[in-house]
Amino acid sequence: MPATQVLFKTIALVVRQNTAGIEESVSSLLKFLRDAGHHVVFEEETAAHLHMPGVAAMSAAQIGEHANAAIVMGGDGTMLGMARRLAPFDVPLIGINQGRLGFMTDIPLDGMLPVLQQMLSGRYQAERRTMLEGRVVRDGQDMFVGRAFNDVVVSRGAGAGMAELRVDVDGQFMYNQRSDGLIMSTPTGSTAYALSAGGPLLHPTLGGIVMVPIAPHALSNRPIVLPDSSEIVVEIMRGRDITVNFDMQTFASLQAHDRILIQRSPHTITFLHPEGWSYYNTLREKLHWNEYPSGEGKLA
Repeated sequence: MPATQVLFKTIALVVRQNTAGIEESVSSLLKFLRDAGHHVVFEEETAAHLHMPGVAAMSAAQIGEHANAAIVMGGDGTMLGMARRLAPFDVPLIGINQGRLGFMTDIPLDGMLPVLQQMLSGRYQAERRTMLEGRVVRDGQDMFVGRAFNDVVVSRGAGAGMAELRVDVDGQFMYNQRSDGLIMSTPTGSTAYALSAGGPLLHPTLGGIVMVPIAPHALSNRPIVLPDSSEIVVEIMRGRDITVNFDMQTFASLQAHDRILIQRSPHTITFLHPEGWSYYNTLREKLHWNEYPSGEGKLA
């Protein structure tokens, strides 16, 4: 590659708000990127809370039109929000972990610059992940439209009784269910709420939708993995204060016979990982698979 050629000519920076002391790290990253010949812009909310002059601010749509990559400094929640907003534009995302867990933001803040130097020179692994999209329909009218990178969750309100739901898949009746709710998850989201509710782990390259009941009345209501070509319809039969949540986007006050239609989104998200990145290493680290109680079970 000629020395004058720069991969990812324009890079957008997205930084989680209200992170104490982040300005120093952002300044260091900004200088590093500019010195390497990249044009850097801030996502507009990032620009508003950082107050760093001399960096253009762009909306998500403008980033989608002009940026070749986006670097997200934050936790998985920050990455989720940006992934949804940039999904229609196919802008690859690089995650620097400023949160607690970091399933999707996999570059540690300490030592980020040498890792980024390698990645931005072309030494990276690209991975595409699917999303869900859905809508709430009432009396034939769309009331809410949302997109989810992790999951779509129908759940009862605090203090309310069980929700009664009817579920159809591809026009075929599946079951009636009494439960605290129902999770419909992407493979990426299988390590999030679906996992805590007893669902299986899905490798992110699998084409599936995980459906996990939340505290079902009938213990025979078990998690199931559906083809990602499925169209799922959840109808509210009975219940109070029921909501549907598309990741962090919530539509509240669902009514009886409201229908939530969920299917795979036509958009995907591309993550860029450092060379040598492994999904299984992420699981070991984040789920503590490599730990033994009281030192037992270790190899001599």
